[in-house]
Amino acid sequence: MFSLMHTLATEFILLGLTTHAKLQPILFVVFLLIYLITLTRNFGMILLIRFTPWLQTPMYFFLTRLACVDVFYSTNVSPQMLVNFLSEKKTISYIGYLAQCFVFVTLLLTEYYMLGAMAYDRYMAICNPLHYNSKMSRPVCICLVTFPYLWGSMVGTMQVILTSRLSFCGPNTINHFFCSDPPLLMLTCSDTYIKQTALFVSTEINLTGSLLITLTSYIFIFITILRIRSSEGQRKAFSTCGSHLTAVPMFYGSLFCMYLRPANEQSVEQGKIVSVFCIFVSPMLNPFIYSLRNNDVKQALR
Repeated sequence: MFSLMHTLATEFILLGLTTHAKLQPILFVVFLLIYLITLTRNFGMILLIRFTPWLQTPMYFFLTRLACVDVFYSTNVSPQMLVNFLSEKKTISYIGYLAQCFVFVTLLLTEYYMLGAMAYDRYMAICNPLHYNSKMSRPVCICLVTFPYLWGSMVGTMQVILTSRLSFCGPNTINHFFCSDPPLLMLTCSDTYIKQTALFVSTEINLTGSLLITLTSYIFIFITILRIRSSEGQRKAFSTCGSHLTAVPMFYGSLFCMYLRPANEQSVEQGKIVSVFCIFVSPMLNPFIYSLRNNDVKQALR
């Protein structure tokens, strides 16, 4: 249990996306619709894969886990945000703040490495098709989806412990709509060097590390595809990884904008917009991307 001896704050006030009262009901409806679409589409994808016999492959095994991460990722923020849109007292307890930070970091890193595992799966399918079934057996797939959760929870625990050691003895108003470290660090009266350094190093290592796994896999995939003489064979090979190639730049691009910047007023304001895309838009779009660009899923839907 995290010690509270280093802080005088018992709760924080989240300003949200905007302070304009007239916009709050409109934003509530917009984000409620986004959240419902996210839940419906991701649960629909999970059930479709679960009950379609020809989708019981490693690729769809990872896609199901990605859909689960997207559901929890959005649910970690959406209910609190929706309540705050219609509430005059937009507060969250100190323990609640730490808990939301922990879940957010855990799921964020899980998605990092889940996308990396999906890229590795495509690499094995295209570059080593003869050994695909043995190299991507169910125990291997389970290990590849278990590691991101374990690693994410370890990093999340470390970040929350460092945050709990900071003192908050002044303002408790946070210029954001969810529990994020950069705006919180602007309120502390403690030295933030260790926390800032740990946050930056952790983000850079995990973001670039997982992206390196994905890029390396696709370099070998592209080399293999270019060696295929048949244009039809090249088209089929590209189609198996086209959805993933669409989702990866969208997810990583928003994360680089969100985290690899110093904590100041300007970066926090810009971070709100990027956070909306990362937390709400990306989980909502992923099921569309993987279904509209995937012939097997479209066939299952029909």
